[in-house]
Amino acid sequence: MESVQVADIAADTSDPRAGLRAVASLRRLADTLELRQVEAALRAGISWQGIADALGVTRQAVHKKHAKRIDPSIDIPRRSA
Repeated sequence: MESVQVADIAADTSDPRAGLRAVASLRRLADTLELRQVEAALRAGISWQGIADALGVTRQAVHKKHAKRIDPSIDIPRRSA
């Protein structure tokens, strides 16, 4: 099923069980896409702060969510002291 169809089901309140399953599916998709973009940003040399700014969250929040999930081969920019 395409994500547009899933979004339609998630927005339709006539069947809450199907809607909730669709919301959960979209959440998993969004999390997967976010991780891919975080990895791409790190590969491009963008700092955790830059990623956090783009996502509208704190640096600590984005680091906590993704630091242990990213590809270990990525050279992560470090904060300067």
